[in-house]
Amino acid sequence: MNAPASRRRFVAPPFERVGPHVVALALASACALTACTVGPDYVKPPAASAATYKELDGTGWKPAQPADTLARGAWWSVYADPSLDALEQQVASANQNVQAADARFRAARATVAQYRSSFFPVVTANSDYSRGRTSENVAHKSTAGLTLNDYLVQADASWEPDLWGRVSRSVEGAKAEAQASAADTQSVLLSMQAELATDYFELCGLDQESQLLDDTIQAYRDALDLTQHRYAGGIATDADVAQAQTQLKTTQAQALDLGVQRAQLEHAIAILIGQTPSTFSLPVAPLVAMPVVAAAGVPSTLLERRPDIAAAERHVADMNAQIGVATAAFFPNLILSVTGGLEATNYNQWLLAPSRLWSLGPALAVTLLDFGGRAAVKEQARAHYDESVAQYRQTVLTAFGQVEDNLAALRVLEQEAAAQDDAVAAAQRALAVVSNRYKNGAITYLDVVVAQTTALTNERNAVSIARRRMAASVALIKALGGGWDASALPTDDQIVHASSPH
Repeated sequence: MNAPASRRRFVAPPFERVGPHVVALALASACALTACTVGPDYVKPPAASAATYKELDGTGWKPAQPADTLARGAWWSVYADPSLDALEQQVASANQNVQAADARFRAARATVAQYRSSFFPVVTANSDYSRGRTSENVAHKSTAGLTLNDYLVQADASWEPDLWGRVSRSVEGAKAEAQASAADTQSVLLSMQAELATDYFELCGLDQESQLLDDTIQAYRDALDLTQHRYAGGIATDADVAQAQTQLKTTQAQALDLGVQRAQLEHAIAILIGQTPSTFSLPVAPLVAMPVVAAAGVPSTLLERRPDIAAAERHVADMNAQIGVATAAFFPNLILSVTGGLEATNYNQWLLAPSRLWSLGPALAVTLLDFGGRAAVKEQARAHYDESVAQYRQTVLTAFGQVEDNLAALRVLEQEAAAQDDAVAAAQRALAVVSNRYKNGAITYLDVVVAQTTALTNERNAVSIARRRMAASVALIKALGGGWDASALPTDDQIVHASSPH
């Protein structure tokens, strides 16, 4: 019995009822809707900033050796030390912490590519061959009791238009996180370079102190010889000889102890440049570099000069995008799919036109009730955003504090160095007077020992202050970003196509 015409139209396959123009209209509508992006657009959060640095405002202290500009990527050149230059150039290519950070950036960049792929259709293909027999005891089945081959090759394509900006927000967040990773790489690089410079100047300071102790030991040997001759002549006592020997041996022990510290610093430098400590050594080179006081500028510029601040700010942008991703989950998803291929039971008919199969059609899915699940995810995204804003502002405050700390250290140490130089000069004059009086027999050797100890202590303190000034100088340059600025962050195009950030 034939079905009515209306019924025959109802049971017709969907792809026969829906013409290509209808599908094209659906695609066009979907494309138009992709411009709708839900969630808040990113606005850089404000951060506290003073008009000037406290240590430069009203203190009367100005940088003694200002460095108005720091060469981007080679800030250490301001110290004009060829040995340091050669070491620093190896950090970017050989330091393993830097290499690990660079790998994290490449992973973040790959994540951007992963999210961007969701803008485009997913196309899959498969082929299959099977041979099987259907039971004879299956009613109303034309293949009952038959053994048949099945040759199949087909391709499937599906595309989910970005109706509500879920993919756009995901890509936006991934790009921000890739920029944050690039800034983190620069932070690691700057930290390793600053640590190398600090260790290098500390080692040079130890070499200078070792040279001071060697000169002092020679002077103590001469004093011991003089005391022994005076003792042989009956002028000095055996206590004077013992005191001179004690002074000499104590100073020799102090000189030997510096060797431990020097070896450890040398090993640390080797690791920083990616070498094994057993194959690396540095020649003795007393400290000759002078501390450079980098121009701090106004505090507001620090927000663009510190890679860690840039990383924190980019992380805020990522968390803002995640709110949009969570918001898009409240809206329906549209998936457009198409399938086409060839299928036949005989191989010689497999590739003929009558063997073709195809289907196409949209699918719309929406979650009607999830008992607050999506709302909780959105609230979580907002909380993560608020956390990232607080962390960004904390990073800014910490950066301001580090600049102030090192400006204060350089100011105070400059004054301390001047006072210590006066103390060294006074101690040396006192030692000269006491030594002459001892030679003339006016005093005992104990007075000489006291004067020698005072002079040596002050001289070692002067070297220690010089090392601390160099460390504070490097720390200030690091706190100011080492010549880096936010314009060095990779752009969207560079994230997709460019190489590593350094």
